[in-house]
Amino acid sequence: MQMRVRLVQMRVVAPLLLALTVLLGVWGTPAASAAGSYPVTYRFADGIAANAQDPGGSPPGANNWSCKPSSAHPRPVVLVHGLLATAQDNWYTMAPLLANHGYCVFAITYGTNSGQPYNGGMLDMETSALQMKAFVQHVLQATGARKVDLVGHSEGTVMPRYWMEFLGGARYVAHYVMLTPIWHGTEFYGAATLSQLAYEYVPGYGPQSESFWDSRCGSCPEFLTGSPFMQQLNSRGFALPGVQYTDVMTRYDETVMPYTSGYVAAPNVTNFVLQDQCPLDLTDHATVAYDAVAAQDMLNALDPMHAKPVPCVAVVPGYGTPVPPPGQ
Repeated sequence: MQMRVRLVQMRVVAPLLLALTVLLGVWGTPAASAAGSYPVTYRFADGIAANAQDPGGSPPGANNWSCKPSSAHPRPVVLVHGLLATAQDNWYTMAPLLANHGYCVFAITYGTNSGQPYNGGMLDMETSALQMKAFVQHVLQATGARKVDLVGHSEGTVMPRYWMEFLGGARYVAHYVMLTPIWHGTEFYGAATLSQLAYEYVPGYGPQSESFWDSRCGSCPEFLTGSPFMQQLNSRGFALPGVQYTDVMTRYDETVMPYTSGYVAAPNVTNFVLQDQCPLDLTDHATVAYDAVAAQDMLNALDPMHAKPVPCVAVVPGYGTPVPPPGQ
């Protein structure tokens, strides 16, 4: 879940920070890989600025509907953003990075309220899962592939589970990489506990709450630990047989509380904590999709035969790495 006050604040200040850093020449231009490839930036502000210019657009390297998977990477990768985000700003790093590594990449923007193209994931997740279902079918038809790999961030680690478990989507997924996953819900500063108490002791709270949130953010209460949605989602267990999962958590997650809600013990699940791999990495919930360690974890999960060590450089949330790691 990206019920993130911090992200909303950064959406306001990030363009100003970007302009200032460019003027001061602190960061320079985004680094590019080999000639003819997509530039890859690890700066959160770059994605926010791109989304401000083209809300609802595709990130670099994504949604080329003529792309055909190669024998090296036979499955297209579908990127699923989090709450308040879009395909453009959430995947401004990972989409071009994956494309440069030879993947067919597709990124969905889902769950937008009418007249609000800058913020996705706002509808209830049951509705967004129907959009997910249609998008993946389009990807499979366009590419000729039988399955996809998923990379999700925050809500993008929850909503697709509903599609997989209740709408028949599991048979189309080979690997699911989850950035700041929310397997068990989030306490979110005590909101989950208060909500559970209200359900129990306040007459009519359930219908009143649903009516309130449906017109504003249908997905928001669904993330909470113990919510009816999370209870339904987890009623069939967690990691589905036949799907390989990779969880990437950060100790500095200010939205998924506790951050270990992203942990699942199962034979087909690999769990990572960014700071276990690189203590210098201070990446938080919102900026994990721009993080170099998380990026390498993703690449290694999707192509384990060519796995590489993760880089370890100091990361300040929102600013990324001063110099992108070698090979990325």
